Amino acid sequence: MTKNIRISLFILAPIILWMLSGILINDDVVEVKKENKLFQVGVIKSSATLFQPLIKLKATTESEARVNVKAKTSGEVVKIGAKQGEFVEKDDVLCSLGIVELNRTEVKAPFSGYLEQIVKPGNFLERGQVCATIIQLDPITFIAEVPEFNINKVKTGQEVTLDLITGETVNGKLTFVSKSASTSTRTFKVESQVKNDSGQIRDGITSEMTIKIEKILAHQISPSILILNDAGKLGVRSVENNIVIFYEVVILEDSASGLWVSGIPENLDLITQGQGFVEDGQKVLINIL
Repeated sequence: MTKNIRISLFILAPIILWMLSGILINDDVVEVKKENKLFQVGVIKSSATLFQPLIKLKATTESEARVNVKAKTSGEVVKIGAKQGEFVEKDDVLCSLGIVELNRTEVKAPFSGYLEQIVKPGNFLERGQVCATIIQLDPITFIAEVPEFNINKVKTGQEVTLDLITGETVNGKLTFVSKSASTSTRTFKVESQVKNDSGQIRDGITSEMTIKIEKILAHQISPSILILNDAGKLGVRSVENNIVIFYEVVILEDSASGLWVSGIPENLDLITQGQGFVEDGQKVLINIL
């Protein structure tokens, strides 16, 4: 092979390779784009409605008055005016004493009420000893203790329902709210005084006192949509302009039909599906359920 032929081959070889590369490579540049697909969440439109919050407390009945009626002189009980458990009127004679001081022979009821106990005839009473114990049951007072975190919601005049352990239900109003907390329990005493004409409600009966406090706007939600955010706060997630927002909630009541909560806007799109897979501030697609 001559020198000229070799030189020609060295020149032609790169040209041939360049031509071949043009055939094999497409001149069109294909741009691969990464698709950023948004996560889809299911939402419902929730509107607040007026809700009646309730405060439930343990209560005990207390008679209006309980008095030990005492003899003003000494003597033998010769007669009693009523039996234990009976109702007596004011100034009824309870015990008649056989003594010299005729003007002090009768021990009378200081008010109308029920006899809890009375001495039997034949007993001798010294001056100042008890002839009978009488209690006044009309009106009867229900007494309960309100925790300090709820005391600002409670005031006199609020309606109450009183469910007695004996099965009766009585409706009334709060008649007293203490201004001073118990030093031992940090609770405030409240009372509801109700009519008890027949004496059917007994002294010392336990009951449940339900106080109806002021109505507020609240949402009823399913417990399943509650979540804890990164700060450990309990709440719900909603969507506004396709952006995820977290709202902390205050649970008012756990009922059979769902949770009543406050602390969130009056109207909002609540995330009920996928709330655990998105983050606050994330842009999402929504599906109205």
